[in-house]
Amino acid sequence: MRAPSRRFWLRIHRWTGLTLGPVLALTALLGAVLVVALPLDRYTHEDLFVARSAGNGAAGDGAAATRPAPLLEPLRQRLAAEFGPDANFTLRPPRQASDTLWVLVRGKWEGTLYLDPATGAEQGRRGTHEGAYNLLFELHSSLLLDGTGKGILAFVALAYLFLLVTGVVLWWPARWPPSLRIVLDRGLLRGLFDLHRTGGAVLGLLIAVPVATGAYMAWRPLGNFISGVAGQQPVKPPVIAKGAATGPRLPLDDLVARAQQAYPGQPIGYIQVPGKAGRPMRVRFRLADDPHPNGIGSVWLNPVTGEVLAARKWQDLDTGNGVVAVIYPLHTGVLGGLLHQALTVVLGLALGGLGLSGVWLWWRRRAERRRAQTRQHIRSTT
Repeated sequence: MRAPSRRFWLRIHRWTGLTLGPVLALTALLGAVLVVALPLDRYTHEDLFVARSAGNGAAGDGAAATRPAPLLEPLRQRLAAEFGPDANFTLRPPRQASDTLWVLVRGKWEGTLYLDPATGAEQGRRGTHEGAYNLLFELHSSLLLDGTGKGILAFVALAYLFLLVTGVVLWWPARWPPSLRIVLDRGLLRGLFDLHRTGGAVLGLLIAVPVATGAYMAWRPLGNFISGVAGQQPVKPPVIAKGAATGPRLPLDDLVARAQQAYPGQPIGYIQVPGKAGRPMRVRFRLADDPHPNGIGSVWLNPVTGEVLAARKWQDLDTGNGVVAVIYPLHTGVLGGLLHQALTVVLGLALGGLGLSGVWLWWRRRAERRRAQTRQHIRSTT
């Protein structure tokens, strides 16, 4: 590459990295920490995650289905009495016999309740921003800025793809095969430069996977855009016609039973209960062919009449929204088990290292140029 062209690409790469690199590095490092922090959080807070009634013999996947469960309607009424009739509740049934029943509350108080699934007794609660893990997750997913932060992170994640292109242009060797040598015996600055340059070239495409999937989840309009490019109309959740949901609600247990008729024998991932009766209730199922760990296949019901408004698997959605079933586990590392999670940690650390090393290299070289200019000025004046 000719010198003027190289300087042009270098400026673009440098200033994009200096302005957005620290944010990329922060979110990447937080993502790597979260993979490890999740099991640690559950291990150090057994009072929240392990049901008191589980007993010493409760263990194993699927065993939770054999344990007695509290009536859901009295639980819903109890929650509505405490948090208000307009609060929204999302119930997460136990995945294993020792798990607690989680209730995500969105109302005048926002957070998660942890209940014994056999008795309905509360074992503890945490607000959305309470606890180290929750704080790290909120920083990683939205920079503590809710929707605005998600938009910022989506823009920064997409900017990484631009950094990747400019970095490859600068790295592209004149002769092939390229040399991937990293020199560590010529000072820290040279070694770090080689690590930054070679690491970006070798791991850049792999790092692009968690970055791109993170941007996709952070900014959901990307899904509608992809569906539009594919010539598809986004499949929207059903709505209840005005005036079609008047009167008292049906018991929550009956509504869940009606939803289960659509997918009999399938485990439930979430039960989303709206505060207002005019909004449909949603039951998400963890179907056998659904790669999403929480399940995307859903049944929507009218909470007053019990009418099933729609029943859809993830394959029934448009491409932009259905692909979330794969993107979510791909981003979090659960798609490929423990090996995938370890790779997710490595890539997060690598991206964090690329962002921080780029800033450090710029600062060190800037400082060295200033020292050289100072020495030259001293020699010229003596």
